[in-house]
Amino acid sequence: MSGRTALVSGGNRGIGLAVARALHAGGDSVAVTCRSSPPPDDFLAVKCDVTSKQEVDDAVGQVEEALGPVEVLVANAGITRDALLVGMGEDDFLDVVDTNLMGAVRLVRRTLRGMVRRRHGRIVLISSTSALSGSSGQTNYAAAKAGMVGFARSLARELGRRDITVNVVAPGWIDTDMTAALPEELRKEAAGAVPLGRFGTPEDVAATVRFLTSREAGYITGAVVPVDGGIGMGN
Repeated sequence: MSGRTALVSGGNRGIGLAVARALHAGGDSVAVTCRSSPPPDDFLAVKCDVTSKQEVDDAVGQVEEALGPVEVLVANAGITRDALLVGMGEDDFLDVVDTNLMGAVRLVRRTLRGMVRRRHGRIVLISSTSALSGSSGQTNYAAAKAGMVGFARSLARELGRRDITVNVVAPGWIDTDMTAALPEELRKEAAGAVPLGRFGTPEDVAATVRFLTSREAGYITGAVVPVDGGIGMGN
């Protein structure tokens, strides 16, 4: 399974960058998309705003030309616009859904052509435990991430006979730039609610993604795999 072409959206930092490094360590040729933050030096980086169908088409085309058809897709790009719904503007709701859910849909549709032709592929969508348990102030984010689950499971049924697996990883509290900006008291409270008593790392998520794209995981599809220290048990 090594030597494949892998594309990770939002792969310039945090979870996405850890995933890119894990896939590369396994022997894959890895490309990442980034929108505004500086691209990593380690991988082929293509500029892509996943809310634009044209930019998605162009970015995937660049990857195909440089590395070959995409065999592994990890849809990780996302944004937050947190607020209580009563005070949330409609644009803030739609922007999050357009980026987090529809961005993944655009990437899947564009890369799926080659996977269907070759009758092989691995797709992993990065969701969140908030998709399953909800999160106050994140109705837009939770709705988009929950939409990923229904999308992935329906797609898994459509594509299974073509040896294309589609799975979802649902991280919980992970040490990233986003959570690092939280007040220390809130971080302690959040970590205290996790059965393992700590935040996870981007590498924890990346290891799960790497497994789901491996030969050993070839009989797993339509799964939602939590990487959350146990906080989402029962959802």
